[in-house]
Amino acid sequence: MSLHDLPTLDAVLNGTAAVLLIWAFILIRRRRIAAHRRVMITAFCVSIAFLISYVVYHAQIGSKHYEGTGVLRPVYYSILLTHTLLAVTVPVLAVITLRRGLIKDYARHRAIARWTLPIWLYVSVTGVVVYVMLYHT
Repeated sequence: MSLHDLPTLDAVLNGTAAVLLIWAFILIRRRRIAAHRRVMITAFCVSIAFLISYVVYHAQIGSKHYEGTGVLRPVYYSILLTHTLLAVTVPVLAVITLRRGLIKDYARHRAIARWTLPIWLYVSVTGVVVYVMLYHT
């Protein structure tokens, strides 16, 4: 694998995180707490792997500029802007939410998870969308 393969790896990791987040949500709705915990820890690890890969790529290669035109251009930048603004919150929210769940502070865990899940899921899904728009349009 070369540095130039890392954006594809990042998209796969983001997509995997999104699937894991949805799976964990289904598990917790079914009151399968132990399974929910395992899946969320896995989602967190996948997101850490993404973050490492992302930083390595951008530290070595830099950014790729969007080459699309027409109506897709403002769509891309709107998605990128919201993705980026929310992405900076995910590590903090995820750590706090995970910690509260692991120490079984369930009331506070649920309170923040109501925010963390949709933000983290949006960032994961839009990360894939940004990748597709940037490298495959």
